[in-house]
Amino acid sequence: MLNEKHDLIHELPEHRDTIRSLKMHNQHFSRLFDDYHTIDHEIHRIETGVETTSDDYLNNRKKQRLQLKDQLFEMINSA
Repeated sequence: MLNEKHDLIHELPEHRDTIRSLKMHNQHFSRLFDDYHTIDHEIHRIETGVETTSDDYLNNRKKQRLQLKDQLFEMINSA
């Protein structure tokens, strides 16, 4: 959906403590987490009209965000 928040803490509030711990103790998770939020912020700026780009670019960024989210969620569930 347009303009919807997709940050992990907002989407997975029940995993807040696990996310915080992984960010502090797992460099790989922390890097993926930062990458996810960078892409999410970019998508939000595009969807709100702050930035403009092609639909293909936006769709590719959304796919990347979803792939990162899947990886992060798997790591959260394994913790």
